[in-house]
This record gives sequence, structure tokens and C-alpha cells, in this order.
Amino acid sequence: MKPGSLFSRKAGLGLLAAVLIVGFGWVVARSGPLSPIRVTSLRVEAGALSPAIFGIGTVEARRSYLIGPTAAGRVRAVHADVGERVRAGQVLAEIDPVDLDERLRSSEAAHTRATSAVAAAEALRKDALARRQLAELNARRYRDLGGRSFVSTSAVEGKQQELDSAAATLEASEANLQGARQELRRLQADQDGLLQQKRNLHLLAPRDGLVISRDAEPGSTVVAGQAVLRVVEPESLWVKARLDQGRSRGLAVGQAAEIVLRSHASTPLAGKVARIEPLSDSVTEERIAMVSFERIPDGLGVGEMTEVTINTGSAQPGLVVPNAAIKPMAQGAGVWKLTEGKPRLTPVKLGNTSLDGAVLVVAGLAAGDEVVVHSERELAEGAQVKVVSQLVGAPR
Repeated sequence: MKPGSLFSRKAGLGLLAAVLIVGFGWVVARSGPLSPIRVTSLRVEAGALSPAIFGIGTVEARRSYLIGPTAAGRVRAVHADVGERVRAGQVLAEIDPVDLDERLRSSEAAHTRATSAVAAAEALRKDALARRQLAELNARRYRDLGGRSFVSTSAVEGKQQELDSAAATLEASEANLQGARQELRRLQADQDGLLQQKRNLHLLAPRDGLVISRDAEPGSTVVAGQAVLRVVEPESLWVKARLDQGRSRGLAVGQAAEIVLRSHASTPLAGKVARIEPLSDSVTEERIAMVSFERIPDGLGVGEMTEVTINTGSAQPGLVVPNAAIKPMAQGAGVWKLTEGKPRLTPVKLGNTSLDGAVLVVAGLAAGDEVVVHSERELAEGAQVKVVSQLVGAPR
């Protein structure tokens, strides 16, 4: 091989190696662990945030009534259907009486017999009372005659014995009369109970309302307490809202709320917190609040999904940063503050949080400070960073 060609080959290999080394260094410097970390940042500005809570809810009725029998029976007729307005006292359904009419007739016969028994006992008492009065007169007369020795002592004792017997007969008749009257009252109570059962076979509307459910049809057998119809008062509709426990601080009755119905997503409705349930959901970590409408919209249905926003306080001034800029620290919260182009983790004290992800910083920063919002990887104190407008699709 000629010396010139050997030299040219070695020079080419050296040049290629140099290019590879330079390229490798460039790659390491631009995208390797030694490359600057790309971040997005913003300047802190003063502002004010109003605390609010957002939650999902369902429309429910504050007053709803399950209309059903007090004893097991078979449905004979249903006179109302879903969607109908009903009036208080209106017959909504009827239960088949089965043998109740026969039991009533039997009770009436027993009541009539007991009435006759009371009359007979009263007659016997009157007879016993008359006999005792006569025996008392005879006994008194014979005592007078015996005191003047006109009759014997045995005759006086006989009349006294007749008086004692008449008194005992009177007591027995009074006891029989009392027992007959008690039996009459018992039968009257039984009869009243059967009449009440018969009245209960007519299922009446307790209040003016709207039928929202028809759960049994004629011929169906229902048990005591089982609903045949469900009636609600449309004027008592409100929203059962579920709110994050972690953001429910400051929630109170009477606070203003905004309700957005799923059927009218573009029309927010005004409302207010009517009640805060004392029992929270420990599984979903939610508090439950009942939110009433200032004006109930027409055609509102029970069970409709809603979105609820509750204002829990007045606006608080401070410095506003996005929630993404907040980083957890051992002593609380902090932000990566850019000082001379280097990130420094700075503790901050936070205030209100808005629903759009903004956080109020009440201490730790000053207006005009530059803080990191997002970074392509974990930051460290004094790390090399490069501020870009966006991370996705940004040139390196």
C-alpha cells in the first residue's frame, strides 16, 4: 500500500472520530443528564380570589310520601298514574278487603248481643236492689219487734240473713253488669279497629303533590309498608350536593350557590345552602349539603344530575399563582422561584383557591417574582434550566 493513501485513510478515520465525539458531546449537552431542564414560568401578579366549592348533586324532594297499606293485602284498584297532580285526601288506590266485611258483620252481631247482655244485667241489678231494700225494711222491723219481745230471736236472725243474702245478690248483679259493660266496650273497640282497617284500605294522599312512581298494579299482593304509589311535593325540591371534604372549610348554611341542571346546562340557577348533613361519606371523603332553589324551574324532575358551585367566603387579596406551581415541602407548601436563572425552592403561605386552579399566596413571594409552573423533569436547587413557552413540541 502506498504511504499517501495510508495517510489519507488515517486522516479520514480521525476526522470521523472527531465528528462522532463532537456529536456525542452535543447530544449529551442538549438532551442528556447534563442538559438544562426545560421549564415554563410566569411572573407573579397581585389579585384576589373568592373561595368556592364545586360538587355534583341530584335533585331530590325534601318531602316525599310512600303510599301503601298498613297490613298485607291485594291491590284492588289504582286511581292515579305517574305525573298526575293529586289533592290531599284524594283516594289514590284501594286494597281488596277479602274477609273484612264478614268480620265486621260478625263484630256487629257480637256488639248487639253484648248490648242485650248489658240491658239484662241492668234489669237483674234493679231486681236485686229492690230485694235488698225490702229485706232491709223487714230486718229493721223485726229488730224493733224483737226488742219488745213480740217475735223470737230466731225470727230476727232469719230476717237479718235475708238482708245479707239480698246485699250479696246485689253485689253480684253489679259485678255482672260491670263485666257486661266491659265486654261491650271491648267489642266496640274491636269493631272500631275493623272499621279503621276498612278505612285504611283506601290509600289517601296526605298532601297536595305529584305522583312520581307507581310501584304496584291491580292484582298485586303487597305487604305492610310496601309502597303502591310515591308522591312528592314539587315545591320542596332541592339538590343533594356532594362536596370534597378537603375543600369544605368555611361551608355554612345560607351561603349563595349556583346550580346547573343537566337538562339546562347553559342556564345557571340561583340557590343557597339550606342544610349541611352532620354525617359525611367516609368512603368517598365527601360532605353532603342540601341546596335549595331560589325559584324552582318548571318541569324539574326528581333524580336529575346537577353541578353545584357554592361561594364559601368573600374575596381575599394577595398574589395569584397557578396550582401547578405549588410544590409540597416538609414544612408546608413552596414554589420554585427563579433567582438569576437558577431555581430556589421558596416556602410560601397559601390562602384561597379558585375553581380554575389559581391559588392565592399571602406570604413568601413578591409581585414580579418569576416562578416555575411546569418542568420536564424533577428540579433541584441551582439546576440548569431553560425557560420555554411550552414543553410539548418546544424545540430544544
